[in-house]
Formats: sequence, structure tokens, C-alpha cells
Amino acid sequence: MPDTKPIHYRLIDRSSESLAAEREAVVVALLDSPARISPKYFYDELGCALYGAICELPEYYPTRTEMAIFQAHRAEIAEAMGQGRQFVDLGAGDCRKAQAWLPFVNPKRYIAVDIAATELERSLARMSPDFPEIEMLGVIEDFSRGLALEGVLDATPATFFYPGSSIGNFTPEQALHLLRGIRAQAAERAGSSLVIGVDAKKAKSVLDGAYDDRLGVTAAFNRNALLHLNRRFGFDFALEGFEHRAFYDERLGRIEMHLQARGEQTVQLGSRARRFAPGERIHTENSYKYEAAEFEKLLRRAGFGAMRLWASPDNGYFVFFAA
Repeated sequence: MPDTKPIHYRLIDRSSESLAAEREAVVVALLDSPARISPKYFYDELGCALYGAICELPEYYPTRTEMAIFQAHRAEIAEAMGQGRQFVDLGAGDCRKAQAWLPFVNPKRYIAVDIAATELERSLARMSPDFPEIEMLGVIEDFSRGLALEGVLDATPATFFYPGSSIGNFTPEQALHLLRGIRAQAAERAGSSLVIGVDAKKAKSVLDGAYDDRLGVTAAFNRNALLHLNRRFGFDFALEGFEHRAFYDERLGRIEMHLQARGEQTVQLGSRARRFAPGERIHTENSYKYEAAEFEKLLRRAGFGAMRLWASPDNGYFVFFAA
């Protein structure tokens, strides 16, 4: 029988940048040296599906490691989060990580924040019939530019939930800016807190494998950013002209992902063109890794106080609670 439960959710679009301004910013970054693409362009509909596949790969440990921490410490983490609060899911994606927590923390409101509008709407439509008692909102925004939740959150305490977090995509100073923004929102609502997942520094061989899998799913995910730009802005990248490169830079403590030109080629970016020499790269993503003490220091610099930490048995992944 078909599911006849009512669907109740609301979408709020905070992606206020005009398409023309967005396009110009993308072109400027591609004309730079080295050329750059923001990792937000991974997440069109196909990119979201590819990311879901990455999370199932044997080499990609963060998702299953974080899930194991959540399962092992569910009661403690839920107690720290509290009951009946606003639950703000940052980088919500398919919302499944947050969905697993809803029965344990019984929020009065669930606010999912993500740049991928299609994925967000599909996820809320799937979830909302099963949680009719929870007010559900989706906020479409690129929160790397600032967390704009004015008029969305009410005055009651909020749990900011940032699992498997993209915090690693930011430089430490950018991450500090984002954390300060979350802290500012929390400070306006006494009793609010942050729960965030953080990947640890580890052997280069493990990290290299996690971002350059044998099946080539991460390579397809990386190249799909070019397809997304072609569709969104009318560029003419040839996907076969670029190959995936990913490696851990131990000195900087970060994974770098690039698209490397297989040969000389010229890409039309509207009225402008970008020539790529053989071997020239487009930098598409960083993923910084942290020791526990390093990230705790970052949280304290952002203004967070009382903290708790849950770690995987090998100390390869951390979940922080910060009030």
C-alpha cells in the first residue's frame, strides 16, 4: 500500500548570490594560477550520489569510523546534547546521520543546512512523514561564506550537529572563522552546543588510499565538478582531458585533490579562455587532518568552553562536544 502519511517541511533559500556573480567568481578562480574550483561544485545531484558511493568504499574509513563512535557512545552523546532542542544539521546532505539521532534527542525543530538543494528537498520529503511531531526546515546556503540563520532559529537552545564534517575543507584560519560563527549563534541561545566529527592525522598510505580508491569512484567524483560547471555555466571542459590526483601533504597536514591536464588544451569559460599546459593542475579540495589537541585549541580560540571527546580505538577519528 502507498504511504499516506502527510509530508510537512519547509525550504528556505539563502543562496542569494546571482548566477552572473557566481559565474564570475568561478571564472576568476579558474583563470588564477594555480586554477581553483570550490569543493561546493562537487555536490550536484550526480556528485551527491557519487559521494554516497565513496562512503561505502573499503578505503574510505571516516564514515564507518564515525558511525562506530556514535553507536558505542550513543547514550553519553545524547545526554550531552540534551532533549527537545533545535537540531541544526550542518552539511546535512541526505540527512541520514542526523535522522539516526532524532529518536534519541527528540528535538522540537530540525534545521538541515546544505548547498545541495535537490538532495536537501528529497531528504526532508523522505524523513518528515516519520517525524510528524518535529518541525522540519531546510536551509539552502553555502555556509562556508557565513552561517546565515537569522529568522530561522528561535530563541531556545540549539545543538549544532556537524558530523563527518567538511571542516577539513577549510584552512585552519577559515575553520576558526566558521567555528566562531557557530559559537556566535550558540551564545545567543543559552545552553546551546556543538557536536562535530574530526579526522585525525595518520599514515600517508592510509590517507592517500582513502582519497584515491582503486575503483575510481573518487576520481569520478572529482571530475564531475567539471561536468557540473559545464552544465551550470556553459563551459566546455573535456572530462577525459583531466585525471584525478590526490595525496597527503604531511608538512601541511592535509589531503590535496587536483585535476591534472593530460595534455595541452584550451577551455572556453564564456567569453574568456583558459589554456592548460600538460600536467597543469586545478586545485579542487583540501582536507585538513588534526590531532585532538590541535582541534581542541581551535575550538577554544573560537570561544567554546566545556568539552568532551570520544575517539576511535586507534585515535584515528574524533567526535567533539563543545558547549
